[in-house]
Amino acid sequence: MRKYFFLIAAIVLLLDRITKWAVASNIATGIRVPVIPGFFSLTHVENAGAAFGLFAEPAAQWKLGALVTFSILALIVVSALLWKHSHALSTTTVGLSLILGGAMGNLWDRMFSGHVVDFLDFYVGNYHWPAFNVADSAIVVGAILLVSEIVFAKSTGETVKTSG
Repeated sequence: MRKYFFLIAAIVLLLDRITKWAVASNIATGIRVPVIPGFFSLTHVENAGAAFGLFAEPAAQWKLGALVTFSILALIVVSALLWKHSHALSTTTVGLSLILGGAMGNLWDRMFSGHVVDFLDFYVGNYHWPAFNVADSAIVVGAILLVSEIVFAKSTGETVKTSG
């Protein structure tokens, strides 16, 4: 089963790389291309911070190093968890696979260009969600799957009833 989970991560990485390349090649930085007016645009943002523009204030070399280090540590932990739990298809293993692929996509950008390309831009009226990308989406969906596994998991052990 392991090969399927690492295949999911590789597909996320490939989709992330292709979409970021297409945006960077076809949309100038800072330009918004409306897709659904008043709701969704494609844009080209170069994010030197973390997901959804967190820590994107003025660039500092330590910040890039910290984000790369954190990403590498996350990749190691997620890979180890995936290796350990990859004996069966589950919400946990699919979630970990998505997180692994997304983390690799954003790490790739940070290591080779010092920033991440974000391009999915959602907004309603004056409310504007920070731009994000395929890797960010995979990480969020993976995290939701992991949380849902924890929240909705059924207990497999028997409960002991006591009388008073």
